[in-house]
Formats: sequence, structure tokens, C-alpha cells
Amino acid sequence: MARQAAGRRPMRRGRGAGLSAAGAGGDGRILKLPSTAAAGFPGSRGAMAAAGPGPGPGAGGKVKTLAVVLQDESRRGGYCSGDTVSGQVLLELAGPLPLRGLRLEAAGRARVAWSEAAGSVSAAGACGAEAAAGPRREAEVRYLDVRQSLLRRTAEGEEGLVLLDGRHEFPFSFQLPQEPLVTSFTGKYGSIQYYVKAILERPAAPDQSVQTELQVISHIDVNSPALLTPVLRSQEKMVGCWFFTSGPVSLSAKIERKGYCNGEAIPIYAEIENCSSRLIVPKAAIFQTQTYLASGKTKTFRQMVANVRGNHIASGSTDTWNGKTLKIPPVSPSILDCCIIRVEYSLAVYIHIPGAKKLMIEMPLVIGTIPCIGFSSRNSSITSQFSMDMSWLALTLPEHPEAPPNYADVVSEEEFSRHVTAYPPPIDCEEQLCCPVFAYIQEFRFQPPPLYSEVDPHPTDVEEFQPVSLIL
Repeated sequence: MARQAAGRRPMRRGRGAGLSAAGAGGDGRILKLPSTAAAGFPGSRGAMAAAGPGPGPGAGGKVKTLAVVLQDESRRGGYCSGDTVSGQVLLELAGPLPLRGLRLEAAGRARVAWSEAAGSVSAAGACGAEAAAGPRREAEVRYLDVRQSLLRRTAEGEEGLVLLDGRHEFPFSFQLPQEPLVTSFTGKYGSIQYYVKAILERPAAPDQSVQTELQVISHIDVNSPALLTPVLRSQEKMVGCWFFTSGPVSLSAKIERKGYCNGEAIPIYAEIENCSSRLIVPKAAIFQTQTYLASGKTKTFRQMVANVRGNHIASGSTDTWNGKTLKIPPVSPSILDCCIIRVEYSLAVYIHIPGAKKLMIEMPLVIGTIPCIGFSSRNSSITSQFSMDMSWLALTLPEHPEAPPNYADVVSEEEFSRHVTAYPPPIDCEEQLCCPVFAYIQEFRFQPPPLYSEVDPHPTDVEEFQPVSLIL
């Protein structure tokens, strides 16, 4: 009876604040009533109770759901340095579950690992399987390490907690470091990964955990002056062997800028001249180069991510690419700020020559995340450029042209009087002349310019040529 009375007092005390504290993952503890008596206590499923003389160590409810849900995960393109990561740990139980606590871990690290070839190891320094596989190179750099306790015991003497059946939500929030973070990436010999992990600690069973990946992006603005500069390369190759040369093949290529983003089309300008006796084919491709560093060694992996092909060029002919486009597929942005992993891109324009080594020009590329916002771009079509120019003219020209100013508004009366000659009083034409009276026009020094005409009002003397008839 004393044990039952002691167990009822926390229940009466937890009807208000105890429910909200338990639902938020706090330390409030109440005992859930049976389903028939708990009808008047909505939200009691998020409660928890201190472990009492209930189930034994081996008993416990079944965990139906354990998940980590991030807020605004669907609309975000990725988290950046200084952003706040918020979410909830969802736990659904089929029955009461004894546990020691619930904690949250957020980590981010870059890892590199590969095994050297067997030929690079001396026989004296290796034996057995290690000699066959070679030494293993590994490296790791940490960028994020956050630990939070969402549920824990309140006193040292307590054996543990019992989380009652139902659905429980434990919110969490933490801020990413202000220092620059490296973009998430998974490559051939290494990766850069960030994750949020929830760990459920149970007294009589192994810990149960679940984690979700955290996408982090380090923005690269392609509007920087270094990425807006054009890149130009040229090269020539003599086709043939020794004294049996068939002629040179020359190639020059140019791109408007160095920085582009996913989905953009790179216009390529190239001139190819084939002075050899062979049929050549010009091509262009985007290459991704992954570089890994560990234990003073370097490992490189290179792959083609996009390509385009031109027309055949016969012997003695030339070809010109006036903006031939190559679209960038969805790839990871360039990673240039990690000390053990680098991801770089290049645009290669090359010529396939039968029976000879191909002639190649490589121009560096930087795949960014903030697109170019220049006034105009060659990527747009001629129609869009023309409409843009016409809209600009519409803003500068008025709808109705303004009439020219009046002459009286331009020339003042004082200036007019200074240039007008004084004339004697008019003569009475009716008395001295037997003619109609004509209007007397004063001299006008400020005459307007003559009207435009294609006929010269003052033609010069032109010599007249007499026709000459020839009698054969």
C-alpha cells in the first residue's frame, strides 16, 4: 500500500508540466495509466516513468520506429557553415521499454583509404597477405563533432527509465561551426560525410541507433573576377614518323570563362587545321580528377563526365567551332579547400588522329554553386539577346517624341535686338509706287537650318560631255 501511494503522487503532480516536459524529451517523469483510465489525459503517450518493480531486466517493449527527421530537409539544397540544424527523433514503442538514455551525435569527417600495389613493397619489409596487398594508406580530418543528451537519468541511484508505449518525439537543435566546411562528397578512395545519429541506450540489450545523412555545401561564386576570365590554349602536332611526315595538325580553343555551374552549357570556340594526309575527328570532354593524400602519398582517379563530337575533317581542310555547346551534367562542385581530398575539373578539346597519338588541349574549369549573373551570355540564343536589347531601348526612348523648342524660347529679345540693324521708317508705297503694298521683311540673322534634301540646292558646275559617234 505504501508503495502504491508513493507511486500515485508523481502521477498527480505530472498532469500539467510533467506531460510537456516528457514530450519535449526533458526529465519530467510520470506513470502512464491503463488505456481505460487514461482517456481523460490526452498526450500521455509522450510520458515516461522511473523504473520501479515492474518488468525484469530481460523484459521490455518492442521498438517499432526509431528515426531522425530534419526540418526543411526537402527544400534545402544543403547546409552551410553557421546554419542551425533542427529536427526530431521519433520513437514508437509497442510496449513499455526500459532504457538508460537517448543521446544525439552529429559528426562530419573526411576519410581517405587505399592499399598500395604489391610491387611498391620490398620483400624484406612485408610478408604473407600484407606483402601481396601492400601497405594501407589512411587519413582522416574532422569537421564536426556535436553530442547532446535527449533523455537521461535524473539521479545516480536510479536503475534506469521506462519509456511507455506509444509515439514519442524528442526535438533537437544545434549550430554548425562558423569555420568553412567542405562540401559532402563520395569518391573512389575516400569521402566527405556529415550525419546526425540517434542512439537508444538499453540496459539489457545492445544499443540501438539510426542515422541520417546531412548534406553540407561550400558555396563557390563563379562571379569572382578569377573565374570570369577567358581561357585560351593552342597546340600543333606533326603527324608521321621520322622523315615520313604527312604534315601538321593545329588546334586552338577558347572558352569565355573559367567558372560554370551544374546544368550550364559551355560554348567552345575552336579552330582546327588539318594539313596532314589523314582523316581526323575533333572532340571535347569534361574530366573530373579526384586526388587523395595520405601518409605522404598521392592517389589519383580520373573519369570523363560529359563529351561532344565534331565532324570529320579531311586532309587539307579546316573546321571552326563557333560556340559548340557542351552541357555540364549533375556533378559535385569543385572541392579545393580540403587537405586530403581534392576534386577538380577540366575541359579537354582533342583531335583523334588514326595511327598517332591524339592532340589534346586542357583548360581548367571550376564547377561552382552560385551561377553567373552577367549582363549577357553567349549561352543564350540570338533571339533572347535581341529581345533583351530591344527592351533596353524601350526604356531609354519615350513613347511620344518631344517637339523641338520654339525659336523665341531659345533666342532672347536682347540678343535679337543686338543683331537687328536699324532701318528708316517704311516708305508709303501707295503714294510713291503704283503697285500693291508688299510686306516689309527685316533682316533675319538667326535663320533656322535648311531642311534635309537629297537634291543639292547649290550644284557645282559639271562639265558637259558631248556624245561622240564612231563610224566604223
